[in-house]
Amino acid sequence: MSGLVQSKIDGDGVLLRPWQAADRAAVRAGYADPDIQRWHCVSMTDDEAREWIDSWSDRWCKETGAGWAVVDVAGMGEVVGQISLCRLNLHEGLAEVSYWVLPAARGRGVASRALSSVTSWSFAELGLHRIEVCHSTMNPVSYGVARRAGFTAEGTKRGEIRHADGWHDMHIHARLDTDE
Repeated sequence: MSGLVQSKIDGDGVLLRPWQAADRAAVRAGYADPDIQRWHCVSMTDDEAREWIDSWSDRWCKETGAGWAVVDVAGMGEVVGQISLCRLNLHEGLAEVSYWVLPAARGRGVASRALSSVTSWSFAELGLHRIEVCHSTMNPVSYGVARRAGFTAEGTKRGEIRHADGWHDMHIHARLDTDE
């Protein structure tokens, strides 16, 4: 991965592209949204958004993660969300995915299409074997995103993540490169 230039990923009506400095406003808007803050527990200043964007190229080079801006192809090329490979372990062929979608783009299948696209790309280009989605059991929207993208629900991890309102149990979903 470190020897490759991070590529764009064409999906079903979405384009995943590396983050750009000009995307700071979208990052700030995302992490200022109460629904996103509830699950990601982050808010950002302009400087923090710049650092967050800049961190993705470093994570790519160190082979510890990869992040993309999600662009709605029909929506004039504007950033409508983010998707990233976190907890990436190339040796083990494993990654966890994180995503969010800005309010104006919700309800159009953006997250599940982005998730399907990054999953297919990760299996084909990175040779990953297993990709996981973990989300709070209190987040039915993420449950639906994972299911629509072909991820199988595997179980519940008790008290794994602390959110602003306390400890949350987490649903775990996964797709394997051998799944159809």
